[in-house]
Amino acid sequence: MVPLFISTPELFFVLFVAVLLFGTDKIPEIARTLGKGMRQLRDATSEIKNEINKSVEKAGVDTSLIDEVKEEVEKAKEGLEDPFGSIKRNK
Repeated sequence: MVPLFISTPELFFVLFVAVLLFGTDKIPEIARTLGKGMRQLRDATSEIKNEINKSVEKAGVDTSLIDEVKEEVEKAKEGLEDPFGSIKRNK
């Protein structure tokens, strides 16, 4: 799987330019910094979700409606993912 729809030659070109700009000694440091930043963002997102869930439970909100809405959204999304699926099957 290629991230962000970048082809392999384009990815190598980007890596080549990064090596030219930053040098081979700085790239691991940059990657480490980006990794730490992504981890902090993921942790913050998880913490926010946990706080929301705690608040919902504390308030006594019925979450069954939320689950039903999620199921309906998933069903609608499945129908949208392959809009020509039924046409292809009927050929």
